[in-house]
Amino acid sequence: EKHPKVFTNLFVNMIRAGESSGALDVVLLRLADFTEGQSRLRNKIMSAMMYPAIMVLVGVGIMGVLFTVVIPRITLVFKNANAQLPIQTRILIFTSETMRDWWFVVFPAFILAGWLFSRWVKTPRGSAWKDRATLRLPVFGHLVRMLEVARFSRTLGTLLSSGVQLLAALDIVKNIVNNSVMSKAIESAREAIREGEAVAAPLRRSGQFPPIVIHMITIGEKSGQLEGMLFKVAESYETQVEVRVGMLTTLLEPLMILIMGGVVGFIVFSILMPILQLNQFVR
Repeated sequence: EKHPKVFTNLFVNMIRAGESSGALDVVLLRLADFTEGQSRLRNKIMSAMMYPAIMVLVGVGIMGVLFTVVIPRITLVFKNANAQLPIQTRILIFTSETMRDWWFVVFPAFILAGWLFSRWVKTPRGSAWKDRATLRLPVFGHLVRMLEVARFSRTLGTLLSSGVQLLAALDIVKNIVNNSVMSKAIESAREAIREGEAVAAPLRRSGQFPPIVIHMITIGEKSGQLEGMLFKVAESYETQVEVRVGMLTTLLEPLMILIMGGVVGFIVFSILMPILQLNQFVR
């Protein structure tokens, strides 16, 4: 407990419960399984997102070269012709000239804006806004919610099965969940449970947990097998997260190719239109 940077509250409370119950060896094995499972899930998500991230970086680099080196040389012909250019060509020339002549202002401004935004989202107000916005995203919001539900179920089940009291376990779980909206829902449920309610009812009122999760927790409470039900929820949602991340990765590749193709098509179209107009003017 004197080394919080190494051992989290989860480790400390589970080991304390294992010592008091005389089952320290079992608790340590559960801790090992829990840590390995969380690390395995995190590594799968990171490896799945690595390829799209590399494609984004390569695409940004290619677009930067096109707009700062290639396009200015091509569009110089149009500027010397003193002809009325189509709107898309004027947009292309303006973007290219801005990136070429003002790169020392544009890029630092983007970096500064990103740095300020990252600092703001670390504040309580900014973090709450980011977490709410994340859960409302069309596709990724549901994926984040599934991740948080899986983390909640796995951690709470591990703590309860190791002998940690329910209120103490919920107090630990709310700090392990990364989303502040979900954390507040768990904190509200903890206060309601302390006043005598069951686990499922306050979680249902929060609106942050899927109905199937509430149903399984209710069954677990009535049958006296809450830990087992929590583990089943965690396994189910972790499997769904892995499948959905794989599907998203598969869909991201053609989607990013389409976006890159659209940008290149816009550039080609913006260059060809004035060329065709100049040919008609010469005729």
